[in-house]
This record gives sequence, structure tokens and C-alpha cells, in this order.
Amino acid sequence: MLFTSIEFVAFMAAVFLLYYIVPKKWQWPLLLVTSLFFYWCADPMYLIFVGVTIASTYGVSLWLENVNSRQKAYLQNNPQLSKEEKKAYKGRMKGKKWHILLLCLIFNLGILSVTKYTNFVINNINSFLSGGKLSLVDMIVPMGISFYTFQTMGYIIDVYRGKQAAQRNFFKLALFTTFFPQMVQGPISRYGELSKTLYEPHRFERQTVSYGMMRIVWGYFKKVVIADRLITGVTTLIGNEVYSGAYVFVAMLFYAFQLYCDFTGGIDITIGIAQTMGIKLAENFNLPYFSKNIKEYWNRWHITMGTWFTDYIFYPISVCKPMLKLSKWSREHLGPAVGKRVTVYLSSFVVWLTTGIWHGAAWNFIVWGLANWVVIMVSQELEPLYAKFHAKTHLKGKAPYEGFQIVRTILLMSMIRMFDCYRDVPLTFKMVGSMFTEFNWHILFDGSLLNIGLSVADYGVLAVGLLIVLGVSIFKYRGNHSAVRPMLYRSNVLFYGIMALLIFVILIFGAYGIGFDSSQFIYNQF
Repeated sequence: MLFTSIEFVAFMAAVFLLYYIVPKKWQWPLLLVTSLFFYWCADPMYLIFVGVTIASTYGVSLWLENVNSRQKAYLQNNPQLSKEEKKAYKGRMKGKKWHILLLCLIFNLGILSVTKYTNFVINNINSFLSGGKLSLVDMIVPMGISFYTFQTMGYIIDVYRGKQAAQRNFFKLALFTTFFPQMVQGPISRYGELSKTLYEPHRFERQTVSYGMMRIVWGYFKKVVIADRLITGVTTLIGNEVYSGAYVFVAMLFYAFQLYCDFTGGIDITIGIAQTMGIKLAENFNLPYFSKNIKEYWNRWHITMGTWFTDYIFYPISVCKPMLKLSKWSREHLGPAVGKRVTVYLSSFVVWLTTGIWHGAAWNFIVWGLANWVVIMVSQELEPLYAKFHAKTHLKGKAPYEGFQIVRTILLMSMIRMFDCYRDVPLTFKMVGSMFTEFNWHILFDGSLLNIGLSVADYGVLAVGLLIVLGVSIFKYRGNHSAVRPMLYRSNVLFYGIMALLIFVILIFGAYGIGFDSSQFIYNQF
């Protein structure tokens, strides 16, 4: 266990007080020390892994910048070079930078792969061996390794592309990598954005701090009152195959609400903590359950992960030389209509395969990722038919039809997410299929759902809590996305009254279980 709930609140309070007490020039060093302490509390061994990533990223970023500087100086000092000579020189230097970058990527992604996927590979090898079996490895998987690895690799790629100057202060780069609020579950920050406020001195501003506090409390409300209460029912329903048919439908919806409140609640806490200190983190959600299709859903859910995969995997693959050659060949031999799709679909396939593997070292996550890819690709192919349907029916833009689209997307995503729940591909197909073959929908009304670990009082708390979340979401969806806290802040009585009420609800109705533990956040496993 990293921290109990009381210890974590005390830790945050101590950091907050010290942050505004120390001289402003010591604010970012204080954050570095507290971030390393936070990570040390999880496991001192983790510091070795993150330290190696920081050191290698720091060294390679300076190496790349040195190559860029030498290239610029050489061209300036040799104006007599012809265009062909300049082009050839730039090509050689680009090749050198590429090999330097590749070395860093292989090294750091190799650490991620070995720690997270060694036993997955061994298990798959063992499944094909008829004789002796390979032994599994007792491997350390550092907390948040996927997040900080992707974050630093994004930084090093930006330096390679010349979009970002290398950070010459080793300790500032260490803070960017280990900033404690985002170590548990993101967001995956870009250096160019986070550095704007991470190292700057900040003075106490009542409004900024109040907004951050409100967001922290709101995050704890979603996490402790709703998500941690739902987990009891979800665990019961997916833990026994006897809960089939309509029970799977209930588990599907319960998990959808649990995951949303757990992940968005955690991100609210993360962004809120940073905001109390004047530091701006990237938003990671934009009302995903109001999406009208799967593609839109993924533009609204875990936004920083989606943009990372788009910028650093999809686009580079799409424009690499082998892919361009494949595109040309496809257009010539398969026709323009098919040819233009080949590279897009293949690049998307790699992205979704990688996304599945990133989420976990298991086949259920891989199938989950590819299921998303199939649905998105099919939807894109059907877009002309959708356009004709909308033109004839004039339903597009009408509230009832949009409501249907939203519900359809929620149900489809929830069904795909069952691969995450059952963690077994054949079992997932079996249980999801039972919803259409078993007719036990009476369990929704005859009291059977009182036997899955949730009482009438629990359902009452969940109903009220989810209605509050829905109400706030609808308010934002109607064009008031950033207006909730400013609206409350304009009235001290209303603002502090709501804060006190939420804290009271969290203390009285929170489902604490064994106490707060960062590992209880679902996305900490990534």
C-alpha cells in the first residue's frame, strides 16, 4: 500500500503548505523532492528504473541537440555549398539523429517491454511446448512505467524533430518525468505544455487554489462514493459464471460507470492538486459518454493517450517510405478507392494493436484493442450509407436521434470493455453471448440484485450520486463546460456550502474498504 486515505491527504496538505512557504525559486525543487519521496514510498526499487529513464533521456536529448547545433554551424560556416551538397549533408545528419533516437527508444521501450511483457511471452511459449515448461520470472513492474516512459519518449521525439529544445537542467527533466500527481494514472503530458507552468514561481491565488480544491473534492466524490461502491457488485458479477444473461448486462453497465468515475475521478484529483500550485496539466476527458460514435468517443476519452498514439505512431507509420511504397502499389494494382485505404487501415491497425498491448500483457487486451479498430473501420466504410440515411430521414441533429446514438455508443463500448472485465477471450464471448440467449431479465425487478454485495442503501447512494454526475455533465454538454466552478465561486456561501456538502458526503457515504491506495485506481496498472 502506498498511502492510506488520511496519509495521502496529509501528504498533499504538507506539500501545498510548504510550496507557498518556501522561497519561490525553491518551489520546483521542492516538487522534485516530494515526487521522488512519493515514488520511494511505493517501492525504493522503482527509483532505479525511473532514474535510468531520466538519465538516458537527458543524455540523448543533449546529444541530439548537439548534432542539431553542429549541423547549423556547419551550414553557416560553409555558404559556398551547393544545394545538392547541403541536401546530402542534411541527409547524413538526419540519419545520424535517427540512429541516436532509435537507440534511446529501443533502450527505454525495451525496459517497459521486459518488465511488463516477459511473463506474457513466456506463457505463450509454454502453451506451444509439449515437454518442459519455462519458468515465469518474478519481475518488478514500476508504478506508472507506461505513463512516464511514453511521456519521456514523446519528449525525446520532439527534440529529434526540432519541435522542442533539450532541457539542459537534469533535475528539471527529472521533475517533468516524476511529477507526483500524474505518476499514478496520467495524463501523459507534453513537455512543451507542462514546462510552461511546472518550473515557474507561483504566488498564492485564492481563486486558482479554490478551483483546484473543488476539483479534488469532486474527484474524490466520484471515486470514493460511486466507483468504490460499484466495484463490489462488479467483482461479484464477473467472478462467477453463474451470473450470466441479464446479469452480464448489469455488470456491463456497472463497470462502465465504475471505470468512468474511477478514471475521471483520479484525473480530477491529479489536475486539481496541480492547479492548487498554479500548474496546468492537460485535460484527459471531454464528456466521452455523450459521444455519438466510437471514433468520437476516443477523441473524448483518455485524450492524452489518443493524441500520443496519433502523433508518435500513426502519423510516422503513415508517411514512412515502406508505407508510401505500399500506398503507390495499392493504388496501381487495387485501384484508387482501395489503395487509399490500405495505408490508413494498416496504420490504424498498428495503433490499436499497440493500444491493446499498452493496456495490459494479455490476449484479452489485444482483442479489446482490435475490436475497437474493427468497429471504427467498419463505421468509416458505412459513412456514405449513414449520409444517405440522414439525408432521407432528416434525423441528424434531432434530440431523440442523438440520444439514440449516445446510448448505442455507450452500450457498444461497454460490450467491448467486457474483454477488460473477464480477462479471458473465450469466456468474454460466452458471457456476452448469454445476454442474447438467456432470458432472465426478471432479475432486474425481483430483488436478485440485492444478493451481489450491494444493499438497498447502496443502490440509493449510487442513484443519487450518478444523477449528480449526470446533471453536471449535461450542464457542461450544453455549452457550459468551464462554467461550473466560476459560477459557484461567484457566491462564497454557495461555493463553500457545496464544498462542505461534498466533503460530508464523502466522509459519510464513501466506500473506503481497506483505505485509499493508489493501486485501487484502475489505470494505475498501466
